Amino acid sequence: MKYATVLLVAGSALSISAPVMAQDAVDGTFTGPRAEIIAGYDSSTAGSSIDDDVNVDNDQSIEGVVYGGALGYDFNAGGVVLGVEGEYTGSTADVEFADGDFEGFGLGNVETGRDLYVGARVGVLAQPDLLVYAKGGYTNASYNIRSASGTQTFDQDIRADGYRVGAGVEYALTGQSFVKLEYRYSNYSDAEIDFEGDAPNTDNFDIDTDRHQVVAGVGFRF
Repeated sequence: MKYATVLLVAGSALSISAPVMAQDAVDGTFTGPRAEIIAGYDSSTAGSSIDDDVNVDNDQSIEGVVYGGALGYDFNAGGVVLGVEGEYTGSTADVEFADGDFEGFGLGNVETGRDLYVGARVGVLAQPDLLVYAKGGYTNASYNIRSASGTQTFDQDIRADGYRVGAGVEYALTGQSFVKLEYRYSNYSDAEIDFEGDAPNTDNFDIDTDRHQVVAGVGFRF
């Protein structure tokens, strides 16, 4: 898979940079405001209520690269770290037609738009410079509706509300810089079609869309 190459490159960069910078690291405080950039693997799939296990030709998912940034604030409560964070990301994932194969994962012919997330996390210090954490919160994602041929994006989006949970590890390179690796799962169950201009949005309707992401990140504390 071509997206596996992205993760391999990101992981290699982190593994190379960490030993070089570790000699300058101090005990990780994991306290205060932080900013970071992230990139990794992104997959939106059909949820359990709409999956299609009968049709083996339907892969029921779209994959791509997720990219973006986050801001957060952490408080080290003596070995337990509490934090809040917000994130803005985009993704290259979209529905593709290949020899008539259509990824029917429940939302039609779409490309993935922006994703907003706000939530909290709690972690423990596995060692002074290594944080292991879990996270959870609210996510609002958009999926841009396209024409049947996939060559045109209309001026309306599916806006989906849901929740996100995840877990990860964060390593302090220095007192001000860090790298991280994180897995997160999102589920969207409520959506509306958002029209551009003065046209009113549709009423909310039910969906069942799962989202899996594995991301690597690098950030700084202030």
